[in-house]
Amino acid sequence: MDISFRLDPEIIVGPDTISRAGTICTRYGNRILIVAGEELETQSINRLKGILEDSGIDAIVFDGISAETGAEMADNITELCRAGRCTAVVGFGGLKAQAIARMTAIMAPGRIRIYDLLDGHKTESEFLPYIAIPTSCTDIFMFTGHFTVVDPRDRLVKLIKSPKKLCAAAIIDSGLSDSLSEKSGVAAVFDGLCVSLEAYCSTRANFFSDALLEQAISLYATILKSGLDNSAAAGTQAGFLASLGSAASSPGIGAALSYSINGRFPVAKSLCSAVLLPFIMERLVAARPEKMARAAALLGEAPEGASVADAANSAVEGIRRHMAALQVPSNFREFNFSLDKLAAAAEVARNLEFVAFSPWTVSAEDVFEILKQAS
Repeated sequence: MDISFRLDPEIIVGPDTISRAGTICTRYGNRILIVAGEELETQSINRLKGILEDSGIDAIVFDGISAETGAEMADNITELCRAGRCTAVVGFGGLKAQAIARMTAIMAPGRIRIYDLLDGHKTESEFLPYIAIPTSCTDIFMFTGHFTVVDPRDRLVKLIKSPKKLCAAAIIDSGLSDSLSEKSGVAAVFDGLCVSLEAYCSTRANFFSDALLEQAISLYATILKSGLDNSAAAGTQAGFLASLGSAASSPGIGAALSYSINGRFPVAKSLCSAVLLPFIMERLVAARPEKMARAAALLGEAPEGASVADAANSAVEGIRRHMAALQVPSNFREFNFSLDKLAAAAEVARNLEFVAFSPWTVSAEDVFEILKQAS
């Protein structure tokens, strides 16, 4: 397969890279809006604000993005951005903060509102530069031309196309992952593995994405074997490689379902992905046994001399063993919602355009069966 891949943002990865935010942001004016997640400590937000102010930037902070914040909040933040005459938008926090920061950057120069974006109206050609400083290890849309948003009217997820070169820079600081709770850190590992394995087995996979994703899988295996203590740097590197590899290939139905379920229920996307992982892997084993056998070897699970089928299946068994040891939820019953409530979210997830690159034809029956097994 030919590779057509364009990486627009400047990317800085490593410990304490947030200290370079001032140098980067000064390129885009001297009034910056920071859209921050509520989960961040005040100390972290004040640190970023201080870094920008030391570079001569007037920083305006909106730090009220929580797990319950709806997409309609982007309208209010956009008005703040316009009133403050901001020249760029920084997304500081998890996936929700990044999505709302993206929407603000798209809407601020023009007159469009959130429902214009959700209804597919053509966006303005003008937009503000968006700088990502994520705290979540894996964001599969960071290096793509689209991202997901939950429509407040029906709580169903939609894919929004963003203008080319919207993301001007991404600062990925491994120190920010230290603030994750132990539960969130564990879920992030299995979330990253789900992203990596789906993209690795995608019909859009190529030698470039394979190289990135194999390294990501190996790093996740190291974290699982050595323990989660002091794993922030490895987790950040693995998440970056998984995000970049997924952009060069494609996410799959597991990612679509986790975003869709997260949009409908107050459960973290990473936890949804972790629950779904073994059931997605079983289907990947059937569709791409050779690749899953290779993944099992990277995870250190393939028995010596095992057949392709046995090696591939050992990957699933190994992941289930690690999940049990780390007390990761194995089904959605622990979150108190039923299969009936997942039906609408599941159908929307199946119809997200990137699901078409799954290594098997994902039918409504397939999705229902995955959710039935996970419920």
